[in-house]
Amino acid sequence: MKVAVVGATGMVGNIMLQVLAERNFPITELLVVASEKSVGKEMEFKGKIHKVIGLEEAVSKKPTIALFSAGGYTSLEWAPKFAEVGTVVIDNSSAWRMDATKKLVVPEINADNITKEDKIIANPNCSTIQLVMALAPLHQKYGIKRLVISTYQSITGTGVKAVQQLENEHNNVAGEMAYAYPIHKNAIPHCDVFEENGYTKEEMKLVRETQKILNDKTIAITATAVRIPVVGGHSEAVNIEFEKEFDASEIRKLLHHTDGVVVQDNLDTNTYPMPIYAQGKDAVFVGRIRRDYSQPKTLNMWIVSDNLRKGAATNAVQIAERLLENKIIS
Repeated sequence: MKVAVVGATGMVGNIMLQVLAERNFPITELLVVASEKSVGKEMEFKGKIHKVIGLEEAVSKKPTIALFSAGGYTSLEWAPKFAEVGTVVIDNSSAWRMDATKKLVVPEINADNITKEDKIIANPNCSTIQLVMALAPLHQKYGIKRLVISTYQSITGTGVKAVQQLENEHNNVAGEMAYAYPIHKNAIPHCDVFEENGYTKEEMKLVRETQKILNDKTIAITATAVRIPVVGGHSEAVNIEFEKEFDASEIRKLLHHTDGVVVQDNLDTNTYPMPIYAQGKDAVFVGRIRRDYSQPKTLNMWIVSDNLRKGAATNAVQIAERLLENKIIS
């Protein structure tokens, strides 16, 4: 199993390598791939040193799988080149997510839809993955009519530059800005760029990707995405209107038995999900599950997950694992 990690020197690329090692993914040859400026650098994986190679060389080596986390433009240009030589690309950028010919996959929900013809598979946006992990079983049982989503997103979703900005501001050090405003002791209601409709791309990803993964364009969705000075993971307050009536205890039970979801919902002990505890973990944590008494058949809940792991790297590696399990690759 020859595996390439494209964008290996980046924040998510590093976590991909970490997750591959932790989960003992069967690798016979690892290719660590990055831009030309990083070629020749050395990276450690399972006690061995690997030299970073460029994209051209990586394609020539015809890896079985390529895990991409190198940005949309790189994916648009290079994913098809890998696919042409028989590589299955699992892409973490937004480049292919809404392409009608590409599968948008969260393994626990729709990995069985992947076929041997799928050479480019899209990894959803981090905020979408944790959302649909909690929503999928509820939609199946009760039918989701409408979602109102407010996100509280980690600066790690922006990248190393944002983490450095927060550290600089905390230490009163002047430095490069990832955001137009200070992030320390602040909340910025602006994730990604604004679209013509007044929503940001991040907000519209929640709309479009959720409908695609759940395979239901009738779900009405509105979202507000906010960047906060947190590194542990993304948090989401979600208001769900169902088609059918529900019981909150049944919701808890259903989520408790959902693979990859952990219910943390005990008001007596002040137990609820928080990014400080989600960091470094692969689960999606759900709590504050309660009925919305302002209208019928409506529920509130709070969803937290590490955006670099289940929201990106772990989900991509899990897709690769399912390709093996389903004998799509060998």
